[in-house]
Amino acid sequence: MSNLKTAVRIKLHQTSANYRREETIENKMTYPLPPISTVIGALHSACGYTEYKEMDVSIQGKFASMHKEPYTDYCFLNSTMDDRGILVKMRNASMLSNAFIKVASAKKSQGNSFLKGITIDVHNPELLEEYRALKKLGTEIQDYKKTEYKEKIKEFKEKKKEVADKKKTIGKGNVGFEAVAEEEKAIKAEEKKYQEAVAKYEEENYKKPVAKFRTVTKSIRYYEILDQIDLIIHVTADEKILDDILEHAYDLKAIGRSEDFVEVLDVQKVQLEQGRSRVRTLNSAYLSYDDIVAGRIRTGAMSGRKIAGTAYYFGKKYDATTGKRIFLDKKRVVYTSNFNIDEASGNVWIDKTEKPFDIVNFL
Repeated sequence: MSNLKTAVRIKLHQTSANYRREETIENKMTYPLPPISTVIGALHSACGYTEYKEMDVSIQGKFASMHKEPYTDYCFLNSTMDDRGILVKMRNASMLSNAFIKVASAKKSQGNSFLKGITIDVHNPELLEEYRALKKLGTEIQDYKKTEYKEKIKEFKEKKKEVADKKKTIGKGNVGFEAVAEEEKAIKAEEKKYQEAVAKYEEENYKKPVAKFRTVTKSIRYYEILDQIDLIIHVTADEKILDDILEHAYDLKAIGRSEDFVEVLDVQKVQLEQGRSRVRTLNSAYLSYDDIVAGRIRTGAMSGRKIAGTAYYFGKKYDATTGKRIFLDKKRVVYTSNFNIDEASGNVWIDKTEKPFDIVNFL
């Protein structure tokens, strides 16, 4: 008798999607199918889960074509440039946010000046004047530090040397030594107070306010976009979780980017089978590398290679307690579109709900 397993099967359609490859920066390449964590995250969101629920998924499907779409990429430079890019003021400079107000834009690739008003488009005159006033103050502070401040520090240095010489002449333990030591201590305290006052003034009146202004460069980048995607997702988990998914699957909004909306075509509980049965799939899928190596799934032959397909390492679940996602469970998978089995066993199952039958390989 065949082994049986209960799963929820979700069939859905997307007009377009980008399943972002993390390592791509300038041009956002896509995976051919949504990664494991993307699918599991979408299911968690649909069900309203706030904590990770254990589940395994099988991801297969196909897309009709792929094209590229341009988008405007804003890059913040490490320093504020006077002659290029776009001068902006951050709405909240202390947070990792891209929210900003445009102040002025340089018209040419070089020879511009926000401070002097040379070949720029002014978007916010008040903020531009604020920026100019801050840069002027910054210059004044630097001039002060090169002149009066430098002379004042020199005076403190000379005074400290003078009392240090007095201490050396008197000698420790002799009359008057303690009084000179106290005098030295007072000079050092006064010097420190002066330095801190200047630093505080510069920090509060110049460094913090001017840090809100940034230079942004603008360039055209590209998304790889898959078109007309049909996905078949099988999920296995505890019965309560399967019931939640069955109830909330139509609440799935998007897979990939927030604008990559999904149309859920069908959701139902299905019985998966194991045993001898020759099945060849018409879909592409992510398959467990270990199951392919063990011979439980055969991929199409290619010259000089036993495994036909593209290998990926996908994270399945992650820990975000530190504020950064750290994937704890990496899965080695192979993306392929030409695979078959003679027998379903181990982690390989068959869904015979409809013809053609689906090979289900949980990850």
